Amino acid sequence: MCVIWRRQVECEERDRHAVENRVRDAQIPRVKTLEDFDYSKTPMVPAGRIRELAEGGYIDRSEPVVLIGDSGTGKTHLATGLCLAACRQKRRVRFTTAAGLVNELIEAKQQNQVRRVMAKWQKYELIVVDELGYVPLAEIGAEFLFQVVSDRAERAALIVTTNLPFSEWTSVFPNPRLCKALLDRVTDRAHILDTGKESYRFMRTKEGRQKTR
Repeated sequence: MCVIWRRQVECEERDRHAVENRVRDAQIPRVKTLEDFDYSKTPMVPAGRIRELAEGGYIDRSEPVVLIGDSGTGKTHLATGLCLAACRQKRRVRFTTAAGLVNELIEAKQQNQVRRVMAKWQKYELIVVDELGYVPLAEIGAEFLFQVVSDRAERAALIVTTNLPFSEWTSVFPNPRLCKALLDRVTDRAHILDTGKESYRFMRTKEGRQKTR
């Protein structure tokens, strides 16, 4: 019994280290779990759909997830929580902002390393591209982002968070044809969730002020 118990402990320890390594490699800027998400503050978000996504079937099927809503409505929290859930399943995951991804590829171009960097991004089972739409992209940046998304289409999962409805993506991508092609790939078989317009952070600040009166 002692030997069995020791092996079980060793197995659990290996699993814990494996998950920790996945979380570290994902480069999540701030760890937030789905368990901590307050659905009562964002009634538009379907808790059942999020729990279903957390099981990881969309990753196995290489399906995109698009979280659309105004700033402060929980998009990044949900994307981070799904990212962490994938790490717990020991999947290879990477979290980045749209600007961060584009800047990395522009730097790679300057160093003639684009092919190597692109290959690195293709190896992840899931990537999260946060804050798409917050900063307009130059044409070269838009082309790089399109290439990353296109390379993953029907091959690997992708989560995108954006504050813009699809009709306004042309304000971020200067080339209309490229924008249309990107939308086709991001929305194909996608799970599209609207987190609403009322900022959770604003409501929290407002409630805090009322309590201090």
